[in-house]
Amino acid sequence: MEIITFAFFGIILIYALFIGVLTYGCKKIKYFESNDLPPKTNFSIIVPFRNEANNLPELLYSFSQLNYPTDKFEILFVNDNSEDNSVEIIKSFPALSFPFQIIENARISNSPKKDAISAAISLIQNEWILTTDADCYVHADWLRTLDAYIQTHNPQMIAGAVSFLCEESFLHQFQQLDLMSLQGATIGSFGIQRPFMCNGANLGYTKKLFQTLNGFNGNSQIASGDDVFLLQKAILSSECGIAKVHYLKADENIVLTKPTANWKSLFYQRIRWASKTTSYKSGFGKTLAIIVFLGNLAVVISLVLTCFSLFSFWNWYLLFAVKIAVDFSILYQTGKFIKPKTVKFFLLSNLCYPFFSVAVALYSLIGRYEWKGRKFKY
Repeated sequence: MEIITFAFFGIILIYALFIGVLTYGCKKIKYFESNDLPPKTNFSIIVPFRNEANNLPELLYSFSQLNYPTDKFEILFVNDNSEDNSVEIIKSFPALSFPFQIIENARISNSPKKDAISAAISLIQNEWILTTDADCYVHADWLRTLDAYIQTHNPQMIAGAVSFLCEESFLHQFQQLDLMSLQGATIGSFGIQRPFMCNGANLGYTKKLFQTLNGFNGNSQIASGDDVFLLQKAILSSECGIAKVHYLKADENIVLTKPTANWKSLFYQRIRWASKTTSYKSGFGKTLAIIVFLGNLAVVISLVLTCFSLFSFWNWYLLFAVKIAVDFSILYQTGKFIKPKTVKFFLLSNLCYPFFSVAVALYSLIGRYEWKGRKFKY
């Protein structure tokens, strides 16, 4: 039993080291404050959608409020075989003064979203591509902030933050803490020059870069990952490299989205996200995923052993206390930036999360998942 105890504490200490490094990375990414530069960049915003009638009005309203010249951006909505009235909602929405078009998705791979983005990119002429989701809400100065950053930093790819519009239920608060941890890992990895993750709900890159990387070639068999795999390809490419891949930390560049409505949807969403980890090109990303899994597994197994009097309760308590302390450190740094409206059920969420995380990780290796009314296997 002493060997098991030593192993558990060894895992947690390694976990604490990795999370501590990411927390340090979060601090290194500085806030960007926009200036009054005249708008210069031309944007094409791509929004794939499938059965999003309930969410599109809010997105469309946020687009109508964008503080940016309407002759400098266009929006391409890509319909992925919707079975509701999503298309009609877009066409009939009032006050859409910006250029937009609705196109149909052309399925050529196992990834509907990658197909949708590729189909849209083949039609655009603008230099910068932005992707977001139909259940999102963008800030009025979203484009102006991106334009100012592009003019002053000359990147080829920009990753941005995504946060939840949460209610106070345990389900929503659990998801908020989960997403904050992912955002913290994203920001921290950029801060230590080891970026491996981003979110396609708030991602920008040049059309030239997308074409140079041959788009999503090489990972089109994986249903998700339109964001992560493109980021990792860009970092490894000689034409771009890490110097041209940036994280934009600005309040105006936070895109808001909605949590899933039930635990089943959340479970399948996280499986979809986890399923691409084994295909990462980033050694740091793979190593971190293994360390996080082992850290959560150590807490789960030690608690089970404690329940059968095979492990000291105080040893388990110390394991959990160390883990929750280092988790709080990165969540605190992320929270200072994201500024969630409320944070509740912190202790309960952190007690449940190891079980949820381990279940997702194990099921992602052997299971199937549902997404937008379709079933996928990987």
